[in-house]
Amino acid sequence: MSVEDILMDTEDRMDKALGVLKNNLAGIRTGRATPGLLDSVKVTIYGSQTPLKQLASVGAPEPQQLVIRPFDTTSIKEIEKAIVASELGLNPQSDGRIIRINIPPLSTDVRKKLVARIKDLSEESRVSIRNVRRDSNKAIDTEEKEKLISEDDRDKAKEAIQELTKKFENSVTDLARSREADVMDQ
Repeated sequence: MSVEDILMDTEDRMDKALGVLKNNLAGIRTGRATPGLLDSVKVTIYGSQTPLKQLASVGAPEPQQLVIRPFDTTSIKEIEKAIVASELGLNPQSDGRIIRINIPPLSTDVRKKLVARIKDLSEESRVSIRNVRRDSNKAIDTEEKEKLISEDDRDKAKEAIQELTKKFENSVTDLARSREADVMDQ
């Protein structure tokens, strides 16, 4: 594997780790109703776990309310169970055709717990990015041991990997701060 390939793979894997964090942060509540809040909900239907998005449309007609319109109304009970079973602390109300969820304002304690969760998720992302750095450095060392690259090229590649690591860790920090501010502001 060439140095360029290793660097491209490193950046791609770090970008994926950042994408996972973005996805996880989208599922964390703020005081507003957003359809992304239910992205992590999986519904057990027909014997398998299916993402809620595949079973229903989710909208936020009001700042404090979500409306879920199942494509198949027979799945309403399973959707309600999945929402209650999720750790989102939401209480769905169904009229047989649609499900409404009122999003209560967050208490200070809940906000603090959400901020702690954001910190945990961001640290997991940083660890993932550092693991990618470790793997890439190993690949560079292997290339140098096999005499495919010089020591100077190895050092330059490791510098580039470290720069990528710093860039992605800074992105993680920025995302986490932004989401923490969203949670605490409401």
